[in-house]
Amino acid sequence: QICVVFSEELKCWCRAVIKSIMYCTDHYQTKCLLVDYAKYIFVKLKDIRVALETFMQIPYRAKKCRLYRTKPVTLRVNFCEDTAKIVPAKRWDSAATRYFRNLLK
Repeated sequence: QICVVFSEELKCWCRAVIKSIMYCTDHYQTKCLLVDYAKYIFVKLKDIRVALETFMQIPYRAKKCRLYRTKPVTLRVNFCEDTAKIVPAKRWDSAATRYFRNLLK
């Protein structure tokens, strides 16, 4: 269910999906996904409101997507043979994810 939460960082009310609720020292806190910013934030329970129907009719700005059949690769350097080649990797390294984020911007 989509609700409206107040983001301290953005200083505005945003549409969100609540992912989890946890109890802190003196209040409840929720982990929310902002559907217009594709960003997770933590929000106090008192900063959550029910969304008006007209607010919900605005299309979402963020969309879930996948990079179909994109596999991580890495550069393997062999100093003995003085060669370098790109080979498959088990996971994305930090340089590759930073490069991809820059491409998206």
